[in-house]
Amino acid sequence: MARTATAASAARAPGLLRAALLLLLLVAACRQAAAAPVARELRCLCLENLDRIHPKYIQSVKVTSPGPYCDKTEVIASLKNGQDVCLNPASSLVKMILKTLLNKASTN
Repeated sequence: MARTATAASAARAPGLLRAALLLLLLVAACRQAAAAPVARELRCLCLENLDRIHPKYIQSVKVTSPGPYCDKTEVIASLKNGQDVCLNPASSLVKMILKTLLNKASTN
């Protein structure tokens, strides 16, 4: 009797393993889809801009020029904590930060 119960549970193990693997793949696909931006390039990325931020928090800066889907220049700063923020390109502080970063990049 014990031998037949063990054989039956061994026969169910591959099916259970397959179901668990399928569930794991489904969860991973859903998490990836939730994190992916939807139609990100079809509109302006910056809805709100910051006028001031301390330069020590900035890791890198990306400047996008006006294009067919957004008619304004956008300045997106990646912060050291992993967050992305939009900066006002007309702000004097932002202009100074960009000038400093460009000078630093040209000397390296």
